[in-house]
Amino acid sequence: IKKKQQEVVGFLAANKIDFKELDIACDEDNRKWMRENVPGEKKPQNGIPLPPQIFNEEQYCGDFDSFFSAKEENIIYSFLGLAPPSGSKEGWIAEETVPNGEVSEEHKTEEDTEISEIVEENAEHTEDNAEVVADSTEEPTEEQQ
Repeated sequence: IKKKQQEVVGFLAANKIDFKELDIACDEDNRKWMRENVPGEKKPQNGIPLPPQIFNEEQYCGDFDSFFSAKEENIIYSFLGLAPPSGSKEGWIAEETVPNGEVSEEHKTEEDTEISEIVEENAEHTEDNAEVVADSTEEPTEEQQ
């Protein structure tokens, strides 16, 4: 549980997404609120959801598994119920989707393939990943554009 919580908090902090951690171990009111506000279909068979559970104010977003999936699919802002920042890949996709929800063919570019290749390459270099995350908020140079 602790590793999952650290992953969520670390990701939010690295992407400068404002958040507030609520401790359910030391605060019975927080624990009760979380348990009452996780939708029934998202609760495990024993009825007691384990942290981390992610909310946007009163709106339930999901558990760690759904957070991880959204992060991997590059739709984390949608998952969190937030508007994606301008210039982000998620914002670009949202702006360029056609009515049936698919990205129009004219906007599928070599850049999409390059990004996938870069992600795969970075995954191989675990030590470099922290630098990639830290550098990802900087504006691209003219050469990178």
